[in-house]
Amino acid sequence: MTMTELEKPAALALSALTFGGQASRWRTEAMRSHDTGRLIHITKGQGRITVAGLTGGYGPNNLIFIPPHTMYGIEVGPTVFGQILTLPSDQLQEYDAPFHLRLLDVVVQKELQNLFEAIERELKPSGDQRAALCYMGLLSIFVERQCRAQQANANDERRRSAAARLVARYTRLIAQDFRHDRSVADYAAALHVTPTHLTRSCKQTCDRSALGLLNDRIHFEACVMLRDTGLPIQDIARSLGFQSAAYFTRSFQARSGQTPSGFRRNNGAGRP
Repeated sequence: MTMTELEKPAALALSALTFGGQASRWRTEAMRSHDTGRLIHITKGQGRITVAGLTGGYGPNNLIFIPPHTMYGIEVGPTVFGQILTLPSDQLQEYDAPFHLRLLDVVVQKELQNLFEAIERELKPSGDQRAALCYMGLLSIFVERQCRAQQANANDERRRSAAARLVARYTRLIAQDFRHDRSVADYAAALHVTPTHLTRSCKQTCDRSALGLLNDRIHFEACVMLRDTGLPIQDIARSLGFQSAAYFTRSFQARSGQTPSGFRRNNGAGRP
């Protein structure tokens, strides 16, 4: 995936979602979460996306909402193209659960595309951020209307299952506490279930183990910190709850095939 932000205003940004090769799979597939919401607009291709521990398919003309502090990862193949819109903190606050809209009407598809193009245009250096926020308001109204039309949350039977609700709570706790060196057993105790039951539920909803989801979130954060900061590796290890830099290095290399310093060289600290 290539995510080149056109502009970085206080809370509104637009990034391209494209295939970046096997070495860049962590940029999309590894679980991550953000302090503000995201809207993912898929315009081409198909694949799978995991949101709050529930995996499902996506295709062209799909619009997916990721609430704040919600873990997600998306498989992006060579034919996929989309855009990720970082939402202002005051947008779509009424939605506290993810939703996935499949837009079948050509007129509706064109309306959404026009809104994204207008926001993209106004986020360029030649545009006006005030205009971008105005178009963002129109996009919020569009989303509200489509949710009402499709009853997005009410009709999502899979998300209402006991397993999905448990895993959603688990992933939300991970998003909050992944830096604190908590084990799966610690999370299971906080959720009043056994580690075995938690892992069984995770396998049922997204075909991953509870430990896999936790390690995935930590790995993504490690990759971002290695790429975007010049912090010493021991400081990164400490900030992510590792007891030593050596253990962090072994864990990172086992997962990525590279040492942290090798990953940093290949990706460039501070690179956008």
